Amino acid sequence: MEHWFGPMVGDPGFRASVDKHIRRSMALVAVSSEPGLLGGLLFGVKATTCHVHWLVVSERERGKGVGRALMAEAVRSLVDGPGSIEVVTFGADHPGAVASGARVFYESLGFAPAEIVAPGPEGGSRQVYRRPVG
Repeated sequence: MEHWFGPMVGDPGFRASVDKHIRRSMALVAVSSEPGLLGGLLFGVKATTCHVHWLVVSERERGKGVGRALMAEAVRSLVDGPGSIEVVTFGADHPGAVASGARVFYESLGFAPAEIVAPGPEGGSRQVYRRPVG
């Protein structure tokens, strides 16, 4: 499941999850020379599909290209040959869809809305966004 909440970058639980995914080679992170994580992308790869589980960018780095750079690296390096990269994000009718900007963000990167999936843990609709690779 994709989350797009900047405050999560500083959350110890999120950081622990990032560290675990790094150890498993299932994370891409953006760091700066100053202490702190700028953003992270947690993923899983199954056959020819990369599933983005989490993409988070710190609030202070929003709009500076961190999320775009993380997704570009995922597209470049995580799918070998013809395949796809996909993420589950807010459904069109979910209040977070507009507030987060996630749907517009993914569409700007060439992702297209696909099938509707089960509601998120807090409720509200969710939808797969998919982009062909290779």
